[in-house]
Amino acid sequence: MEFRTRAIHVGQEPDPQTGAVVPPVYLASTFVQPAAGASTAYDYSRSGNPTRHAFETTLAALESGCGALAFATGMAATHCATMLLESGDHVVAGADVYGGTFRLLKKIVNRAGIETTLVPTNDLERVAAAFTPRTKLLWIESPGNPLLSITDIAACAELAHRYGALLAVDNTFATPALTRPLELGADIVMHSATKYIGGHSDLLGGALVLKDAELRERLYFIQNATGAVMGPLEAFLCSRGLKTLELRVREQSRSAAAIAAHLAAHPRVRRVWYPGLAQHPGHEIAGRQMQGGFGAIVSVELDADLAATRRFVAATKLFKLAVSLGSVESLIEQPASMSHASYDPPERRAQGIADGLVRLSVGLEDPGDLVTDLEQAFRQVF
Repeated sequence: MEFRTRAIHVGQEPDPQTGAVVPPVYLASTFVQPAAGASTAYDYSRSGNPTRHAFETTLAALESGCGALAFATGMAATHCATMLLESGDHVVAGADVYGGTFRLLKKIVNRAGIETTLVPTNDLERVAAAFTPRTKLLWIESPGNPLLSITDIAACAELAHRYGALLAVDNTFATPALTRPLELGADIVMHSATKYIGGHSDLLGGALVLKDAELRERLYFIQNATGAVMGPLEAFLCSRGLKTLELRVREQSRSAAAIAAHLAAHPRVRRVWYPGLAQHPGHEIAGRQMQGGFGAIVSVELDADLAATRRFVAATKLFKLAVSLGSVESLIEQPASMSHASYDPPERRAQGIADGLVRLSVGLEDPGDLVTDLEQAFRQVF
């Protein structure tokens, strides 16, 4: 079956008792057992829930994984993956990553004696140089956040495995509709399901998808022991989101490409980061590992300081000033003061996150209306 067919049918079989086309939402916290100590498919919803299992089944099929685990948030999923590590282990992570991931690795996981080295993962020589005999995990994003750097996933998989480490890929920006990292050699795929999978700004969720059954069991043990699982209502909404994921992401990508091209020629814009532009340094690699579009995030550096950029992001009307991304409505934010404010200022500047940087999450509005909205904001501020 093709992607969009699997998204609708795998894991979403009609209810065998009633014939309901949409499987019911199981809000139960506990399940009656046939006898004391008897093993059944479900006993307690932290350990397993039919609605959560249905979502996990669909997502695993879309990512070409052997299984998936759904979490309360994307950060809970990321934290679970880091709990595979032990004191003394080392992580190599991308410099162009979500601010919450930076905070977790540098300010929480480090308390357990786990060291993290940040490198630009689009530079394979620097990635290789960062590995040590203690390196157990390579964590990347492609496209990166917020500078949309493109990392060669297959090359990173080969490199990580050469050193005996796991490769984990945050696939939130691309989604399986555009990129499937497990097919390129990755071991773990992470999603903030809050974003494109949910798609409507009405849920929090995260997921890990695994290539190997043994690794899935190790992570399931951690998830069950620590308890940050996705609730059944969120799982139902995520399953519904998956059914339209490909259609939404591909249309949003087309709009993003048009907006990126417009902004690339704008006199108040210093630079545009969008992998669909031929001048993007990762354009060729993105073309190989992204199918059907280059994503719906566009980052631009304005010819402006922190204060003027703050006024600009507050001046749009269709683009809503908010963190998050991937929804049907377009969002705008200033990474330096919002999504990446957890970076210390020197670290933020070192990673290229300028005060004038603006990140656009392009939704499903008409792209011409979105361009008009940006232009009126330019006129207000400049």
